[in-house]
Amino acid sequence: MRVLSGTKPTGEMLHLGNYFGALRQFVALQEKYDDALYFIADYHSMTSVRDGALRRRYTEAVALDYLGAGLDPQKAILFRQSDIPEVTELTWILTSVTPMGMLERAHAYKAAMDRGEAVDHGLFTYPVLMAADILLYHADVVPVGQDQKQHIEMTRDMAQRFNHAYDCEALVLPEPYTLDDTAVVPGTDGRKMSKSYDNTIQMFAAKKPLKKSVMGIVTDSTPVEEPKEPTGPLFDLWRLFADQAESEALATRARAGGLGYGDVKKELLEKILDHFGPMRERRDHYAGRPDEVEDILRQGAVRARAIAEPVLERCREAAGLGEPG
Repeated sequence: MRVLSGTKPTGEMLHLGNYFGALRQFVALQEKYDDALYFIADYHSMTSVRDGALRRRYTEAVALDYLGAGLDPQKAILFRQSDIPEVTELTWILTSVTPMGMLERAHAYKAAMDRGEAVDHGLFTYPVLMAADILLYHADVVPVGQDQKQHIEMTRDMAQRFNHAYDCEALVLPEPYTLDDTAVVPGTDGRKMSKSYDNTIQMFAAKKPLKKSVMGIVTDSTPVEEPKEPTGPLFDLWRLFADQAESEALATRARAGGLGYGDVKKELLEKILDHFGPMRERRDHYAGRPDEVEDILRQGAVRARAIAEPVLERCREAAGLGEPG
């Protein structure tokens, strides 16, 4: 069984939402499946990042975050999407069997249109590139959140359309693996944690900026001495780092009165620093060895292409492209 997922490099560092929503589960899945492939989706970032140097920096940051979080390059394949030329060819092949109507129903496209944004072709055909990412490696299982299931449905549809059009079984239909949605991690303003909302807490941030983010978590104006219900983004984030007994003890303290939000924030800061401490050390190790990181990505691409090339060749043969087999 083969599992595959990717992360788009659009910022300096991944945040708590990325970690609890996906990354920690990716690390666990490398132990569960025979093959685990994780790619840095730098082609996908081109719809929003328009600076080449910045993209390279963001790509390196994602690699460091994956390695810091515990991704083992001996067990999993970590690679850069743009190091696999086969993915762009398969994207074109799939584009030729994908109806316009399907792409017009894509959530990201519809949301952009609703916001009145100027939509480019890259965003419109984004689901086709995503399908190529999945189908190129014959992925059996694709970890996704609840809001991403449409991508898998569209990928399966494209694969079926290609196989039917050319009377073949060149492409394998993937199955979604729904990620644990303790995963909807609140941001500092109470909305879902997201870079687009500027409400994130970076998982590997240094103590000073981390403290600034934590202390900026929105709370109400209930005085310290008053009882408080342990709800809202501050308590939800605190519970991510606590077991049931600790969570129940915090709830008791809050309802009894005398517990200030500032005290909870200080405890949360220490929990974050403790939880990510060993991972931060591992990330720092790799950050000081950029050649080693690049070698991991390079070797990952070699391993990924060894899987991708036969899949693309079967598609080319079925579609009558290139020299006859």
